[in-house]
Amino acid sequence: MSIVEESQRQKKIGSVLQRDLVEVLQGAATQGGMQGVIISVSKVKVTVDLSVAKVYLSIFPNAKAKELLEGIKSNTPLIRHELAQRTKNQLRRMPNLEFFIDDSLEYIEKIDRSLKGEENPIKDPSILDKRKKS
Repeated sequence: MSIVEESQRQKKIGSVLQRDLVEVLQGAATQGGMQGVIISVSKVKVTVDLSVAKVYLSIFPNAKAKELLEGIKSNTPLIRHELAQRTKNQLRRMPNLEFFIDDSLEYIEKIDRSLKGEENPIKDPSILDKRKKS
């Protein structure tokens, strides 16, 4: 399996989408009455053929992440349309959007707690059952 570097075009499209998605999603959350919710787009990866954009979201507070992700996924056509309007001068075709939760901060936090000795899987094997299998 070879790792292919993202092209400049992919990176540029990803950054354009990332910038506008933050505004669209945060605006939608605020209008939807979800005060105190922060949605950030941590990264956008565009496929080689530019047809799909994988959008990784960090949502705070984390307890609302799953609920918000489902809402975002169900509104993908509306979000895609809004993005197309915002980027019509920069992009000819709007890629299909796929949304995922970016849990890298949570993962880093778990490692940090383990290193500090707060959660030691050797002393408490039940912690291993809670961890995601990836």
